[in-house]
Amino acid sequence: MSENDVAQFCLGLPGAREDYKWGGVRVFSIAGNKMFALQNLRGDSLAFKVDKELFLGHVDRPGIHPAPYLARAQWIIMQVPYPLGGEELRDLLQRSHQLVVSKLPKRTQIGLRLV
Repeated sequence: MSENDVAQFCLGLPGAREDYKWGGVRVFSIAGNKMFALQNLRGDSLAFKVDKELFLGHVDRPGIHPAPYLARAQWIIMQVPYPLGGEELRDLLQRSHQLVVSKLPKRTQIGLRLV
């Protein structure tokens, strides 16, 4: 997947919006300011949240590292070209979105959950 493909996929998720922060970091978020993916955090990169139980397994893979400043919240980062296939990357981005949705108040989750 290209950087543009990732951006288009993220923006296609329910309630997703984009913003630029911290000097050019492209931030994908929901419910105002709840981030689920970042592009260009460190150069040409992609960072996103993963399941707590799978975090260490992901960072053991070649090309995937704990995200600076966000690793304590189980975020990983990878450089372009991404070391994952398109289907796996889409699944992980969708899961990141849903992990963030699951932490929102129940009334806010309506319409943001994927079936």
